[in-house]
Amino acid sequence: MTKIATTPAENTRLQRSLGVLRDVMARPSGTIGLTLVACHLILAIISPWIVPYDYKAMDSLLMLKGPSGAHWLGTDHLGRDVLTRVLLGGREALLVTGIATPIAVIWGGLLGIFFGLVGGRLDEVFMRVVDAFLSLPWILKMLVLIVTFGTGIEVLIPTLAFFYGIPVIRIARAATHDVVARDFISAARARGHGRITVISRELLPNVLDTLMVEGAMRWSWMLLAFSSLSFLGFGVSPPKPDWGLMIADARGFMSFAPWGVLGPVIALSSLIIGINLTADALAKALGIDRAQKAPV
Repeated sequence: MTKIATTPAENTRLQRSLGVLRDVMARPSGTIGLTLVACHLILAIISPWIVPYDYKAMDSLLMLKGPSGAHWLGTDHLGRDVLTRVLLGGREALLVTGIATPIAVIWGGLLGIFFGLVGGRLDEVFMRVVDAFLSLPWILKMLVLIVTFGTGIEVLIPTLAFFYGIPVIRIARAATHDVVARDFISAARARGHGRITVISRELLPNVLDTLMVEGAMRWSWMLLAFSSLSFLGFGVSPPKPDWGLMIADARGFMSFAPWGVLGPVIALSSLIIGINLTADALAKALGIDRAQKAPV
C-alpha cells in the first residue's frame, strides 16, 4: 500500500494550522467559543433524527402550553413543539451563511488585494464606489434585491455574499497596503512577476490571517442579517422552522407565553457569542489587532 507523499510546504502549513488551533483552544474564550459553535453544527446535522415531534404537527388542544415533560420548551400558538423547532431552526441559517460567508471573503478579499496592489487613480475611484455602497443601510439594500428576485436560498446566498463582501474589500485593501511596500514585493516585481503571481505568491499568504478573522466576524453578522430577514418575513418561509421567524411569530404572546421567544433567542445568541469568542481568540492567536482592522 503506497503512501501519498507530502511536500515540506504542506507539512509547514499543516503544522502552523495545528499550532494556531492549539493556541485558540488554550484561551478560555477560544475553548468556550469553539465548543458552542461545534455543538450548534452537530445539532444542525443530527437534529432531524433526534427531534421528538414533527415540526409541522399542529394541535389546537396544545396551543401555548407551558414547558412540561412532554414538551420541554412548551408549545407555540399553533400547538407545535417549540424544542423541535428550535433544534431544527438553525439548519437553514447555517446552510445559507455557511456558503455565503466564504464566497463574500473570497471575492471581497481578492478584489481588495488587487486594488491595494494597483493603487493610483483606479483604486481611489473604486473605493469611492465602495464607500457609496457602505453608506446605505444594509437592510434596505438587501430588501430591494429580495423583493425583486424572491426569498429562496438561490437568492439569499448571493445577496448576502455580495453585500457582506463589500466591507471585506476595505479590510483586504488596508492589509495589502501594509504589505505592498515591503522589500519582497519590490523584489518580486523586479523579477518580472505579473500581478496575479504577486497576489497569489506574495500578498495572499500575508493577508490570509486577516481575512480568516474577518470571515469569522462576517459569519456572525450574516447570521444576524439572515435572522432579521426571517423576522421581517423575507427569509425562511413558513412552516419551515427558523429562529428569526419563530421570534416574529411568538412576539405577540411574550407577556403570557415567553418560552416561544426565549428558545430561539437563546439558541441564536449562543451561536453568535460562540462565533465572536472564537474570532477574538483567533485574532489573538494570529496577532491581529481587530480594533485597527474593524470596518467603519
